[in-house]
Amino acid sequence: MQFFPRIAIMALIFACPVAFSAQSQAEEIRFIVGYSPGGSFDAYTRMIARHFAKHVPGNPKVYVQNMTGAGGLIAANYLYNKAKPDGRTIVAFAAPLVLQHVMGNKATQFDGRKLAYLGVPSAYDTVCTFTEKSGIKTIADWKNSERPVKIGAIGPGTSTSDVPKLLKEATGFPTQVIDGYRGGAGIRLALERDEIDGYCGSWQTIKSINKAALDAGKISLVLQTSLAPHPEMKEIPLAMSYAKNDEAKELLQLADRGYRGQFVYALPPGTPSETVEKLQKAFMATLKDPELLEEARRSKLEIDPIDGPTTAKTMESLYQLKPASVEKIKELLVPQK
Repeated sequence: MQFFPRIAIMALIFACPVAFSAQSQAEEIRFIVGYSPGGSFDAYTRMIARHFAKHVPGNPKVYVQNMTGAGGLIAANYLYNKAKPDGRTIVAFAAPLVLQHVMGNKATQFDGRKLAYLGVPSAYDTVCTFTEKSGIKTIADWKNSERPVKIGAIGPGTSTSDVPKLLKEATGFPTQVIDGYRGGAGIRLALERDEIDGYCGSWQTIKSINKAALDAGKISLVLQTSLAPHPEMKEIPLAMSYAKNDEAKELLQLADRGYRGQFVYALPPGTPSETVEKLQKAFMATLKDPELLEEARRSKLEIDPIDGPTTAKTMESLYQLKPASVEKIKELLVPQK
């Protein structure tokens, strides 16, 4: 009595693969974060994931997975080379990894022009902060330090690493960038242990995750890298004011252009256009969801979204840098063997 129905079901599956594929697609979506739990990328992604399903047809199950290593490259390379283009895998990685590909870093096994971008939840306004024990409380302290100040970083292709390296070249401030931390949480732990003096990270993260330390005076805001001051940091000096020459100013302009749209969310190459458009729409709708905005307000996570097509244009523009500029930043940012 059970044999015939099983055959009928199997026949239906093989006869209608598209229908069953669509059904499975609606059941589950996975966000992969290229960095450790507890950092800004992780905080944004988990918040987005909690509200995303409401804006996707079929109300799928949504979960978050951390895939750490190599400054986010493991996750970005996975997205490009292994993730299926079925709309079920979304990877969050640092946009500057695309710049590493432009510069010829062979570890970046992906082409940023071929990914499908959902967008960015908020701009990334980098500010360099230092601990109380470091003795660096003002820009003069950093500029006149008799030793290189140690700045913790995740690794090449992230703003935590690239921006202080560009700053060092552009300003001449004594700086030693310590790469290798798995994420923002690891850097904060290193700061607490006095392994490093400071780090250059997003103001959006500092005022939420590091608020207690900031309010207690345990960390000091010293320098911001945006071309214009953030409204909440008008008294903090701009890096551009300390550029040594015109070439240095170009490096700092790149730091603003290439690193402010830091929190990129993308789909694998080859994802059908209708799927891309559906998820782009869902991504932006999520970032306008009143419940998400209330959660972001409580968590002090800024929401100022940049849509997918605009993000794609920014990534494309990095491939249009002048060869001389590429060679200069390659010398500074690509790991030397």
